[in-house]
Amino acid sequence: MGLLDDLSKGVEKKAEPKPEERPPPGHPGIKLELPEEKLALTAGQVKEYPGLVTNTGTDDDTIRLKVDLLYGSEVPDPPEWGVKISGVEDKPWDVTFTKVTEKEFVLIPEGQRELTVQITCPKGARFGDRLNVVLSAISKSDPTASDVKTLSFTGRQAVLAVKCSIGHERTVADAIYARAKAKDVGIFAILVPANLRGYVFVESMNPDRLEEVVRGVRRARGVVKGEGEKAGISFADIDLYLTPKPVVSGIMEGDIVELVAGPFKGEKARVQKIDETKEEITVELFEAMVRIPVTVRGDHVRVLQKEKEERKEM
Repeated sequence: MGLLDDLSKGVEKKAEPKPEERPPPGHPGIKLELPEEKLALTAGQVKEYPGLVTNTGTDDDTIRLKVDLLYGSEVPDPPEWGVKISGVEDKPWDVTFTKVTEKEFVLIPEGQRELTVQITCPKGARFGDRLNVVLSAISKSDPTASDVKTLSFTGRQAVLAVKCSIGHERTVADAIYARAKAKDVGIFAILVPANLRGYVFVESMNPDRLEEVVRGVRRARGVVKGEGEKAGISFADIDLYLTPKPVVSGIMEGDIVELVAGPFKGEKARVQKIDETKEEITVELFEAMVRIPVTVRGDHVRVLQKEKEERKEM
């Protein structure tokens, strides 16, 4: 037994690194990166999606990019949605206009091609119109090597604000309704907020046709345009006009108020408690001989001084 035999037993042999596993030569592979989404668009609205096609194979490959447009509608012959793809060629590939649904390009191993898919909801869209855009990247050398992504869209109505002369909101709303009904313009509802002067809200499928209707209405000043991708305004913007605020909204504990109705009319008091459910407040009268809490309706008081303002003065 040699002198170094015992030492060699205590020394662990380092494992040799394994060679990086790579696909065998001639192995094709395709990867399509595109954010899949289900989205509702208003007539005329445009949405863009960035995409990326990668050749994950070991050889140069010809990639076949295929687009399938699957329409759905409650009525026959729905209007065509605009579908354009940039990055395949020098010019944008207008799938809807050219009716060409396939294109080819070559990628080296690990080569990439950036794409932009643009979808436009048609101005003649009707409520419930649907479109599925199925984008497939397929290896020409081996069609089994492919990747597929799907974008789903539906047409929805837009809420548009119509500017009009102050004091003529109701007249303008009635005129819009009458003209839209005669021209069969898709209008679902018209809102005339009592606390918003100079505007009328219209829920419609077709902003362009609504603009034609408004153009002929006396006292109407036109449709307020949205910015960027925003067509009209969101339902959240008009929610405060649809759901009335409680009469006690804005009143806080500690506020000084004056009673404007009821047996204590003209008295001043401090707010002690607020009940939004019953729309009542409990106050303590300043001039009462005995400081007894009194509960009154929220619309029977007028705020004279906010509790925060009183603190600042102190």
